[in-house]
Amino acid sequence: MNGNEVLRIVDAIHRDKNIDKEIVFEGIEQAILSAAKKHYGEEVPLEIQIDRDSGHPTLLKEGQVLDSDQLGEILGRISAQTAKQVMIQKIREAERDALFDDYLAMRGQIVTGAVARFEGGTATVNLGKVEGILPRSEQIPGEAYRVNERVRAVVLEVRKAGTRVKIILSRTHPDLVRRLFELEIPEIAERIIEIRSLAREAGYRSKVAVSCIDQKIDAVGACVGVRGSRIKNIVDELAGERIDIVRWNDSLQVLVPNALQPAEVEDVILCPMLGRVIVLVKDDQLSLAIGKRGQNVRLASKLVGWDIEIMTREELNEQLDNSIAAFSQVPGAPDQLAENLVEQGFFSFDDLSVIEPDQLAELSGLSLEDCAPIVEYAEREAERLEKETAAQKAELRRAAREAESAEAAKASEPATAEPGSEETAAVATPEGEEAPAASAGEESSESSAEPAAAEVAATGETDSPELESEKHESNGQEGGEVAAGAAGQIAAEEQPPHQTEEVPPA
Repeated sequence: MNGNEVLRIVDAIHRDKNIDKEIVFEGIEQAILSAAKKHYGEEVPLEIQIDRDSGHPTLLKEGQVLDSDQLGEILGRISAQTAKQVMIQKIREAERDALFDDYLAMRGQIVTGAVARFEGGTATVNLGKVEGILPRSEQIPGEAYRVNERVRAVVLEVRKAGTRVKIILSRTHPDLVRRLFELEIPEIAERIIEIRSLAREAGYRSKVAVSCIDQKIDAVGACVGVRGSRIKNIVDELAGERIDIVRWNDSLQVLVPNALQPAEVEDVILCPMLGRVIVLVKDDQLSLAIGKRGQNVRLASKLVGWDIEIMTREELNEQLDNSIAAFSQVPGAPDQLAENLVEQGFFSFDDLSVIEPDQLAELSGLSLEDCAPIVEYAEREAERLEKETAAQKAELRRAAREAESAEAAKASEPATAEPGSEETAAVATPEGEEAPAASAGEESSESSAEPAAAEVAATGETDSPELESEKHESNGQEGGEVAAGAAGQIAAEEQPPHQTEEVPPA
């Protein structure tokens, strides 16, 4: 075996497949060793070593070095096929490992590819050497992709699947917004402006909090760009998703009002023990602060990392009174405990049930042994109130279902008058007209039907359905002795003009 030829093959595989040379050398050694074992047998001890500088292979059989002629005899045609298969397998495994390492390092980074095909809503994206998978759950709601369309996504997950590398892409992850900001805004890429926090609901709205190390640069204005040119490119890439850029501040008293923009905030009350922020707004700002389906306050809460509760001042005062009255009934609690709990943001027994005993002891001045019954009482009350609330919701749902069923049943009932009444009900004909039907009892119906049958028998002709209806109505009017007079008058008034002609007597 020519050492220069081995070196040339190793270098070519290293450049073409992007595989480390050491891995290629190990693959060749494994291939030669497998061929030698097939020639001598599995029980014979064999060793193989290839010089990394000269490329010359050395095969040891039971500690003795075999010359090149014996090595050439081993690597015959059949043994060479075995060595080739082993070599191909090693190269594929090495190539898979190299791809896996490359894309594992790119996790969270943005990649660009072309849509190759669709499989049940999942898009397969061609990334060059490998294909990525964009599941439906990671696609922006409302987006539709076409084959060969270029898409941008972030690498969400990388894992090995047999001899292949499976790459999961995402367009709903918040990192996509972060990477797009880095691409479109040079100040962020240069770390002059920093994205401090980001909250996103893909396809609807995102909030981005930014800060700048240079006081002369407006961080929000730099992200928006001249007439919104920079942010517009990002919004277009995200299918029209709304993006709010807010100014970061280390103080929650400033950051929370910024995060709740465009709503105006009156006051911010911090509850550190519960990790909660109570925000007071005016009545006309309440719906704006909460947002559509709670979206604004939910994103603001994710942005600042605290639970945000929106209230008006009247609602807060009412909540304080109710909480103090409820906590005052706790057995064994000091008089000042209720007010101390409310000052720390504890408004319900559910909040009180999660308090630590040492914190409760600090607020109440009691010992840890005395605090345990209070916490247990709060847990029982919280469970009871939760069950009552669930029962009320179930009762409301049951009442709503019954109301819907009653309305559906009422709508499905035919519009017929009750037997024995003197009123008539209008029945719609196929032509859209209303044919009056006398409902003064079975006798009137029979008496009206007998003259009509007599007329048909006398004339010996069969009229059209319209003419039969006219005859029935005319005879119904003539049979006023049997039918009620009021029913006959109503039928005559409701009769269409083209049905007023009389049928000649037989």
